[in-house]
Amino acid sequence: MEARRIGQGETADVSQFLEALARSGYRGDIARDIATRTVFATDNSIYQVVPLAVLYPREGDDLNRIVTLAASRAFGRIPLTARGGGTGTNGQSLTSGVVIDTSRHMNRIVALDVEAGIVAVEPGVVLNQLNTFLRPLGLFFPPTVSTASRATLGGMAATDASGKGSRIYGKTSDYIETMDVVLANGETLSVKTLEPSAFAVVAGQDTLAGRIHREVHRVVTERRDAIRDIFPDMNRGLTGYNLKSVLDDSGRFRLQYLLAGSEGTLAITRQLTLRVRRLPACRAVVGIRYASFKTALADVQRLIAADPIAIEILDDKVLSLAREDTVWNDLGDVLGGASAAPVCGLNVLEFIADSADELRASLDRLLVLLAESPEIALDWTVVRDPALMAQLWSLREKSVGLLGRLGGNRQGTAFIEDTAVPPEKLADFVAEFRAILDSHGLIYGMFGHADVGCLHVRPALDMKDPADAALIRPVSDAVAALTKKYGGLLWGEHGRGFRGEYSPFFFGPELYEELCRIKGVFDPQNVLNPGKLAAPNGHSDLDRIDDVPLRGAFDRAIAPEHSHRYERALACNGNGACFNWDADDPMCPSYKATRDRRQSPKGRAALLREWARLRSEAERGEQPAALPALEDELHASLMTCLSCKACSSQCPIKVDIPAMKAQFLDVYHRRHRRRLRDHLVARMEAALPIARRVSWLANPLLRAASFLRLTEHVAGLVDLPALRPARGAIMPSDAHIQTWSRLPADSKCRTVLLVEDTFTGAFDGDVVHAALDLLRALGYEVHLIAAGPNGKPLHVLGMLDRFARAASSARAYHRRLLDTGLPVVGIEPIAVLMHEVEYRMDTATDSDGGGRRPRVRSLESFLSAEIEAGNIAAREPRSDVPSYELFLHCTEKTANPRSTAGWERIFSTFGLRIETPSTGCCGMAGLFGHQREHAALSEQLFAMSWAARLASKDKGHVLATGFSCRCQTKRFAGFTPRHPAEALVEHLARRGSTRFASPSIHDVGERSDPHRSPIAAGVATPHP
Repeated sequence: MEARRIGQGETADVSQFLEALARSGYRGDIARDIATRTVFATDNSIYQVVPLAVLYPREGDDLNRIVTLAASRAFGRIPLTARGGGTGTNGQSLTSGVVIDTSRHMNRIVALDVEAGIVAVEPGVVLNQLNTFLRPLGLFFPPTVSTASRATLGGMAATDASGKGSRIYGKTSDYIETMDVVLANGETLSVKTLEPSAFAVVAGQDTLAGRIHREVHRVVTERRDAIRDIFPDMNRGLTGYNLKSVLDDSGRFRLQYLLAGSEGTLAITRQLTLRVRRLPACRAVVGIRYASFKTALADVQRLIAADPIAIEILDDKVLSLAREDTVWNDLGDVLGGASAAPVCGLNVLEFIADSADELRASLDRLLVLLAESPEIALDWTVVRDPALMAQLWSLREKSVGLLGRLGGNRQGTAFIEDTAVPPEKLADFVAEFRAILDSHGLIYGMFGHADVGCLHVRPALDMKDPADAALIRPVSDAVAALTKKYGGLLWGEHGRGFRGEYSPFFFGPELYEELCRIKGVFDPQNVLNPGKLAAPNGHSDLDRIDDVPLRGAFDRAIAPEHSHRYERALACNGNGACFNWDADDPMCPSYKATRDRRQSPKGRAALLREWARLRSEAERGEQPAALPALEDELHASLMTCLSCKACSSQCPIKVDIPAMKAQFLDVYHRRHRRRLRDHLVARMEAALPIARRVSWLANPLLRAASFLRLTEHVAGLVDLPALRPARGAIMPSDAHIQTWSRLPADSKCRTVLLVEDTFTGAFDGDVVHAALDLLRALGYEVHLIAAGPNGKPLHVLGMLDRFARAASSARAYHRRLLDTGLPVVGIEPIAVLMHEVEYRMDTATDSDGGGRRPRVRSLESFLSAEIEAGNIAAREPRSDVPSYELFLHCTEKTANPRSTAGWERIFSTFGLRIETPSTGCCGMAGLFGHQREHAALSEQLFAMSWAARLASKDKGHVLATGFSCRCQTKRFAGFTPRHPAEALVEHLARRGSTRFASPSIHDVGERSDPHRSPIAAGVATPHP
């Protein structure tokens, strides 16, 4: 891991460089710790190269300071590599030198001129961030990449990214108005289109900028014929030093076309001024299903005649994987179709228009084409609903991640990721492409931008297996030769990176020499991203794809026990979906708040892999020097994980960090003493029933200031909630079970076992009784069952032996209830989800049908099913009732995406309106928000997403399903949202149509403030 690979093998004194940088006025962050370097050693490629350090500049002048020092040669040669979203598939931003990451701080939208249609941005601005900013103004930035949630504009310029719709919209370089860059001598150059007279002025200067302009102009004029012959005439041209587009038809000089796609080898982007376009007024998507992928490919040229903005294609492998993803819940009708024949190919066409009539005309052209040859496609679906269209494109965006789940130790691997050929040759090209892969016995999936001939292919390899790793060279060589045979490219979209070694093959020796001369005038010392694309005169050749360290070689050294325990960390392919910039996206709140990649699922997976490797070495008797520091830094990273489990469902690879966190802590604390707080929390569930019985005494006593100080300073806990007394729940005896089991069928269908959970029952009992009242008001005979310990705190703490016993006990307890044949319903989402996640119970169906076992069901799942069965009658809508705002627990809406539709259906049945705003994590996450060391982060997370959403709401109509969320809102917004059951009970009571069979929640007095006092015995309360 500590090996150095810096250009010619020179050793730089990075310590002196960093010290000088800190003295230079540099305002950014400097990271040299082993954890940061480990996280930045990988991207979305097969490579692993550990940098010397990582820099996070705060302003453009920081970039000048960095490059000026690196160019001084006072410290040896310091290679610099700029990094954006970190999702490169070919090692573009990997280096054994110094990484410059602009995504953390240089992510501001600087200026917008709506009338001129231009926007200025720093390089770390994310594509979706920009488009979210532009959307209210009716504008957008057209290049649409599948990584839009984390791709930075600087990174998109570096690879000249394009994506969906490029046949119409073009590439990033087509939108660059001005490109402010830092040259290799530390100077800033503002690059823009120059008229011949303006070019003459710049080229006449005796400066680095002047020399650059003269040399590039010489190449594009002297080599005009070679450029015309070699650069393919296709949408996905020969990106990276795009000589073809430097001079336009009017003789204007456009250096930005050369810099776009140069992957930071010529200069470092400081700011971009981009042209933007008007959003189309109307949009529609058509999904066309085929019996084979070959048929779908062959049909592309026919479909282009309808002039869609894009044609995206998915093969049978991607579609089969999509069936296992949560996206299928909403897209089954579009993806599955009405035909009985299996769908093994899908073309997705998008149409845009400025009017409904124009859109209708475009769709009519397509439908005529389809009707002319109905035997080609199985069927098709036209989609106009914006939400459904977004879901459909989200599937396309997930395709890369889905191919990471091909099964076993092999997963979709990026190395021949983005071939491109003229679209009319695509079908024949794919036939030969598949023959190459088939000859090596490889499984693979294919998808991509069919209308422009760009195909994404990820063969399934186990890169830990030397035999599989050895396939990289022969397959790459064969595919490179095939693309050249068809007049295309090995890299059509995602840049070259370490595939730059194929530059001479595609450019030819004469033109490649000119590229090296251009590199030489821009970067004579070979400081900027060396080893990629081109090498200046007198320097070494480019890095070769099989000479760069492979991640699989590192993973191969992990002992089998650790490989199994942290299997999802090894499976992480670096797609970076967890780097989503949007605070309203639920995945990984700790990363969103800190922008620290160590505190992300991808970062934590990288740290777990490296820790497992070093730990394996130690267990073999070696003494890895980096292990103690890395272990401490990994532990610190995992302590900021909120265990929200969004990554376990939202990550395309299902990298479940909370599960691996529990595994790590279990191992870690065999050698490290636990805090007192851990032991208190571990005993909490056993203590709560006793404490609840004396809550009338415990709560006033524990409000004492001395006890609060003790709780905070000794246990490190703050803002603990008050206990609620035990009220009416029973612990079922054998007699109960026998009686319920013998109920006649007509009684069973109207009898419900409502199960308390430890936390809601102990701290928010009004919600429990509201659920009880609601079910009884609907005519059900309800038995309130006392909570048994669910073990959630033990799992979060990594006390896995004790958790296994708790889980076994909980399963047995609930199995006794389920065996009665009665519905068993829970209230708190996280407690219910434990049966489907941590307990690993069979929950494939909602009933005993088909031999499947019944499950503990959530309240909304039970009510939705009863509505579907006709057991709950619909009420007339009430126009005088305002809409409710329902804030779902982040784990609930990611692990159980059906919950949103379930609650919407329930409220609609009751004649009520409900909206479910998009929000991220509220920041409480069980015990996390009560831990003193995390209190500030918890509040920051609430402010990032929930605070703004709640600010303008009628507080009486704000609802929240999670106990954590209700407590957090009370802490920072000053009121406690109600549970949906409370709102429904109130509605029924107001209508006067129902009598309650149990005491009203109002009979027990005003609802208590859950934050006035701590709980008994100083035991903390994790909100599930």
